[in-house]
Amino acid sequence: MKRLLVWDIKSFRRDLFAALTVSAVAVPQEMAYAQIAGLPPKYGLYTGFVVTALASLFGSSAHLISGPTNALSLVLFGALASLPLVADVPVSTQMLQGMYLLVFLVGLIQLLIALFKLGDLTCYVSESVLLGFMAGAGVLIALGQIPNVLGLHALGDASPSLLHRLWFSLRDGGAIDRPSAYLGMGTLLVLLPLRRFKRWLGAPFPDLLVALVLATIVAPLIGWQPTNDTLAVERGLPAPVLPPVWRLDWIRSLGGSATTIAVLGLLEAVAVAKSIAARTRQPLDFNRECLAQGIANLTGAFFQCMPGSGSLTRSNLNYQAGAVSRWAGVMAALVVAAALLVLAPLARHVPKPALAALLIVTGYRLIDRSRLLYCLRATRFDAVIALGTAAAAVFLSIELSILIGVCISFLLFVPRAARLQVTELVVAAERVVRERQPNDPECKRLAIFGLEGELFFGASPLLADFLDTLRQRVKAGARVLILRLKRTRNPDMVCLEMLQQFLEEMQDRRVPVLLCGIRPDFEQALRNLRFHHWLPRESVFLEDAAAGSSTLRAVRRAYEILGDDRCDTCPRRKEEHKQDWYYMI
Repeated sequence: MKRLLVWDIKSFRRDLFAALTVSAVAVPQEMAYAQIAGLPPKYGLYTGFVVTALASLFGSSAHLISGPTNALSLVLFGALASLPLVADVPVSTQMLQGMYLLVFLVGLIQLLIALFKLGDLTCYVSESVLLGFMAGAGVLIALGQIPNVLGLHALGDASPSLLHRLWFSLRDGGAIDRPSAYLGMGTLLVLLPLRRFKRWLGAPFPDLLVALVLATIVAPLIGWQPTNDTLAVERGLPAPVLPPVWRLDWIRSLGGSATTIAVLGLLEAVAVAKSIAARTRQPLDFNRECLAQGIANLTGAFFQCMPGSGSLTRSNLNYQAGAVSRWAGVMAALVVAAALLVLAPLARHVPKPALAALLIVTGYRLIDRSRLLYCLRATRFDAVIALGTAAAAVFLSIELSILIGVCISFLLFVPRAARLQVTELVVAAERVVRERQPNDPECKRLAIFGLEGELFFGASPLLADFLDTLRQRVKAGARVLILRLKRTRNPDMVCLEMLQQFLEEMQDRRVPVLLCGIRPDFEQALRNLRFHHWLPRESVFLEDAAAGSSTLRAVRRAYEILGDDRCDTCPRRKEEHKQDWYYMI
């Protein structure tokens, strides 16, 4: 009991340190995301309180921090811009009402996804996609903070590309502000020894929070002053509201954006949770994460919240600061609530250059360099997926990069899955049925082939080529064909129809085709298509351990059909005691 109490105290301390560190970054970041969406900054903090607390409380990841994100804020801005407005109501009021409705729809869609157990489909997102996504996101986070570190004016807000905005800021953002540059670079330099001290200490140490506090103390000493673009925050917690669910015209207008935000938010949350879990080896329940995101957004719609999802920056900051449980996210939300009540006027004194330096370090640490290098070395398949996803995040769109990575992985996977392996077998003199070797003579009467692979539409060209090969063997004199289908999987309509047409053609030519190694799923597919109405039952050999090898039974049946009509190289022609002959693979 004593050991458990000590462990609980240590866990609480680590979670508290992580919560303080995360909230120090979350407060100004969430205010900025609200401005991206064209909303007052307090709505970002409302989201950082309500959505963060509920998503952490009901989720399965110990490190995932939810709340407003850059990608969702941009989609929200576009959705509200297309809202059909009424002339006699203030635009700001309608925008807020539209946001409440949008968040309500997002939460409802996510709850339906969780209800139908569709969240588990996220486990089919390749690890290479996640590594590329995190690498691209880390680069974007670091590049996006360069103007803040140098004290430049951020320009190019109308451009969806971060690289364009960075170029505009560097070109036309004014001269470098020396106090800001000193503060930003100094924070980066301070973080290096603090990081080494943390490793040497071998215990939780809030290096990021210490660096931010030191920068806040030093800032006025070197002449840094809050600028006019510093965000002001109003005191107070969010009051309950009622989303306008009766506005059918708004629902039709916002339905597409709500679906996009719901799916994108779940992909972001699961991607971040999986990337951290790959390092911590923590088991995740993907459907539970979807449920948590749905509950958080649906509840947030009644408390003036923006749509929320898993945050790249804050989640990795939470992990790097030493959090050990989901209570770190809950405590971070409570700190944001305290900031809304007490510290709101003081938020303007947090130096942006120091905060930008912390985000640059976070972006650098976001890239799992060892696993990314392992991925690039493993196969070209993984390398193309990871690099393609990272490039999509940097040069196209962070919100679409995961979808692009998934599409790349599927495009590369389908040709690999469509490889149909064809192996010719022979009845050898060693009394075995084995793979035909180059020096084995070709049997002119009996052709035995084994197929291996997925019998789906992607494999149909290869299956067509194989069936043409069988037709050539029949023209050359083959009287019986044996197809071993034991290692084929997932037959679909296209391949089954091609097989049926071939079997009907061979029946017209009076060439028996024996199917062996038939597994239960393949047998069921044959039954569904009523193959037994025209395919003789003695031509189908089911895989049955009790009855012996289906391949050997098919070979024996083929020799019964052939009788004494055998080619000159047939090993059975030399048998003295045919009843002693047996076959094996």
